Amino acid sequence: MSSFTMYSTPWCGYCHRLRSQLDREGITYDVIDIEQHPEAAVTVQEVNNGNQTVPTLVYSDGSAQTNPSLAQVKAKLASLPG
Repeated sequence: MSSFTMYSTPWCGYCHRLRSQLDREGITYDVIDIEQHPEAAVTVQEVNNGNQTVPTLVYSDGSAQTNPSLAQVKAKLASLPG
């Protein structure tokens, strides 16, 4: 089971870079394309003051990060319970 969901778009360079880094590290996650899932775009807007900024990561504890570095993602994952 993944610890977070990445909200993304197919054309987002930052999303592609982060996904490549996560894949190299063997970190599992779910991806939702906000262009294909309008309800997901609403989630992203709620986290980002009305903006559809991607990548937005939402973690199992309900917290979120927008365009985080790999180090920020790893630190957040280390802080999650279990």
